[in-house]
Amino acid sequence: MGVNSNRVEHFACPETNLIIPAELVAMPPLQIHKVCLPPEQSTFQKLKHRVSEIFFPDDPLYRFKNQTWFMKLILALQFLFPVFQWGSEYNVSLLRSDVISGLTIASLAIPQGISYAKLANLPPIVGLYSSFVPPLIYAILGSSRHLGVGPVSIASLVMGSMLSEVVSPGEEPILYLQLAFTATFFAGLFQTSLGLLRLGFIIDFLSKATLVGFMAGAAVIVSLQQLKGLLGIVHFTSKMQIIPVISSVLNQKDEWSWQTIVMGFGFLLFLLTTRHISIRKPKLFWVSAAAPLTSVILSTLLVFLLKSKAHGIPVIGHLPKGVNPPSLNMLYFSGPHLAVAIKTGIVTGILSLTEGIAVGRTFAALKNYQVDGNKEMMAIGIMNIAGSCSSCYVTTGSFSRSAVNYNAGAQTAVSNIIMASAVVVTLMFLMPLFYYTPNVILAAIIITAVIGLIDYQAAYKLWKVDKLDFMACLCAFLGVLFVSVPLGLAIAVGVSVFKILLHVTRPNTMILGNIMGTQVYQNLIRYREASRVPSFLILAVESPIYFANSTYLQERILRWIREEEEWIKANNGSPLKCVILDMTAVTAIDTSGIDTICEIRKMLEQKSLKLVLANPVGSVTEKLDKSEILETFRLNGLYLSVGEAVAYISSLWKA
Repeated sequence: MGVNSNRVEHFACPETNLIIPAELVAMPPLQIHKVCLPPEQSTFQKLKHRVSEIFFPDDPLYRFKNQTWFMKLILALQFLFPVFQWGSEYNVSLLRSDVISGLTIASLAIPQGISYAKLANLPPIVGLYSSFVPPLIYAILGSSRHLGVGPVSIASLVMGSMLSEVVSPGEEPILYLQLAFTATFFAGLFQTSLGLLRLGFIIDFLSKATLVGFMAGAAVIVSLQQLKGLLGIVHFTSKMQIIPVISSVLNQKDEWSWQTIVMGFGFLLFLLTTRHISIRKPKLFWVSAAAPLTSVILSTLLVFLLKSKAHGIPVIGHLPKGVNPPSLNMLYFSGPHLAVAIKTGIVTGILSLTEGIAVGRTFAALKNYQVDGNKEMMAIGIMNIAGSCSSCYVTTGSFSRSAVNYNAGAQTAVSNIIMASAVVVTLMFLMPLFYYTPNVILAAIIITAVIGLIDYQAAYKLWKVDKLDFMACLCAFLGVLFVSVPLGLAIAVGVSVFKILLHVTRPNTMILGNIMGTQVYQNLIRYREASRVPSFLILAVESPIYFANSTYLQERILRWIREEEEWIKANNGSPLKCVILDMTAVTAIDTSGIDTICEIRKMLEQKSLKLVLANPVGSVTEKLDKSEILETFRLNGLYLSVGEAVAYISSLWKA
């Protein structure tokens, strides 16, 4: 017969011109390529390669190659502390830009810090503490130039809802504060561990669809919770579901205060208007950035001047002066509530890490530089561990602060240092000025901040593009509204994991046809110009073949064969003789998958049909070879492409 066209070899696999039988000598020679096994490697080499691909896709040590010891030390310092990377090139021009942006985000950070602390059921001063120590640490360890660090609404909401289910912040304030600091410590420990072990892929289970629904639901709940402050209600439910919140609002009509309502909705309208102006005209970003602090100043002056007539408007009251007191002695490492603190820390840690990295990468893409995900995990984790020991709660990169920081012209992380310095001045000298700040203005600031989390355009896009993603989004949204914030998040993650399992266990298969006059084979349903090849059924599998989907694939392939035979019978086509399995997209296979290939081959032999494999990838070919299954395919059963398989097998039939 001549050259065996589908012999499997290890390295040298040159092209071979197939010697055609004498009966077909008039035809032009076919060019058939050999299928190669990957280079032989030891088990250690394979394990090393696999581990490096999983945990070190960016090869963090590449910059250390061929360097002197002194240069390696410099590079190591730059790698561990990004401040050494940009600090050597820092100048007065950059400082001027960072001072302007730092003072701008400080005007936003001060009222936000107080407001978000209230959202977490913590003393307002803790929110200001959390805007001092963490930004300083991030400026040294973080790799983003534009990330504005501080408390965020989602983490504050989740911490407040999870801890208040176990401990009442009003009845046991000291214990609640201890649990908040302990949850912050475990959040930081979890985040740092992810960075050290390079396990950042864990947070990828929070898909964009999940986060869109979760944040929208959380924004609705947060906004409804702030009706307590906007309406001046004293007795309000501590539950975080939509029905109890609305019921509490309607049942406490006798507590509504008209003075609070007028002031609250007046400033809310002012804040929403400034936000709308900044969205429509990005150059006027400073309008919405300065609006919260302006509202705090005006409302405080208003209450102070009308204090004799404004008894119905609750105020913040006394806030202690001074920088962060140590809180290491308040960490709660033993007792009945430790499990709640750990669980709260992990959940808020994942959420804050996801938001921080997403925000950092967003603004890095706008300025064409890279943010190291693992480095960000360690920076955010270490700043939360340090924060838990200095009276801070969970902090991360805030989207609103980062957007203002970016628009204000920030060049480096020094803007966080400037912001922290402004907060220190406030803590040291300006705290008495907040005595008459009304609680209603904090509620208005929170509503304005979280209303931007309702991204209806993203939800509509999910509906248009991927209905299953939209279902994950909807489950997260409804779960937060009607069940609880943490369980809503768990439901959303469950739906996302179910989607992954669905794709793995029910992979896509398709029948291929030939585009006339070419060696291209494409989906027969998708391409009208593609046509069936007589006597051939060409199938493609778009997934690894694992134990989870092997049974399904076997049943689906047999169904394709049955339907093809029915089509041939109905259209008087050429009888089916060969089934070609295009394995281009089969990136991996396990023992169950190998057994499935064998079973399909045996079943087809009983029907006098031939099974042919086309273009298996290296790892798949190697496993088939080691399982000794490849021997049964080597005689006209293994080809480098579908086109070569069809051409050669057709030539054999003609011979």
